[in-house]
Amino acid sequence: MIAQFSVVPLGIGASASAHVAKVIRLIDESGLDYRMNPMGTVVEGEWDEVMGLIEKCHRLVLDDVERVLTTVTIDDRKGRTGRITGKVESVEKILGKTVKK
Repeated sequence: MIAQFSVVPLGIGASASAHVAKVIRLIDESGLDYRMNPMGTVVEGEWDEVMGLIEKCHRLVLDDVERVLTTVTIDDRKGRTGRITGKVESVEKILGKTVKK
């Protein structure tokens, strides 16, 4: 499965970069395949490991602030792996060119 998620600390002002960096460090250390983007992070793996990681990320930020908003979008397709890159490659094949990543 792949899941896109974002963890947003509330009440901290305009910049969340320090919190994002802590979350990305945790994701990187998990060993799961991931891609960070300006609006969140996409992670690929088995249900329990992905959902467990998202929970850890949520709690990591919640340790530092009073309130956290976490959103999750899940794309679960049986028998498929490598979808973080595969979905993009499919579109690139149709377009006949590389897209910005």
